[in-house]
Amino acid sequence: MDADDRNTLAGARGAATRLPAQDLERARRFYAGKLGLEPVDERPGGLLYRCGDSEFAVFRSAGASPGTFTQMGWQVDDIEAVVSELGRRGVVFETVDLPGLRTHGGIAEIEGNYPSKGAGGERGAWFRDSEGNMLGIGQAVT
Repeated sequence: MDADDRNTLAGARGAATRLPAQDLERARRFYAGKLGLEPVDERPGGLLYRCGDSEFAVFRSAGASPGTFTQMGWQVDDIEAVVSELGRRGVVFETVDLPGLRTHGGIAEIEGNYPSKGAGGERGAWFRDSEGNMLGIGQAVT
């Protein structure tokens, strides 16, 4: 590694996603009841969750505004089963009707994909948590 490489972020481990919550206990109930997730650690004003080999935190924030974009997402093997189960638990999926992107039954077909993923496309679904954060679910299409 030369001197220019030592000060870049290319070799650094990325930090967990952080999602704001105006009501941390309401967020805890949502993540437990709707998504089946329990915090693996907590501190005053924050909850830490682990999914697979990744982590995310939900933190108390007085001035948080809901995102208008996907703030965090999960890759799944069977999006229809996941959307069905989350819907059964009361999760409400977003309806998207944009040129080239339209949901049917809560799921959108997305053409193309990042070439390194080796997939021809992706299927996606989006929903908001109790705090208004936009969350997504994706499944690669081969």
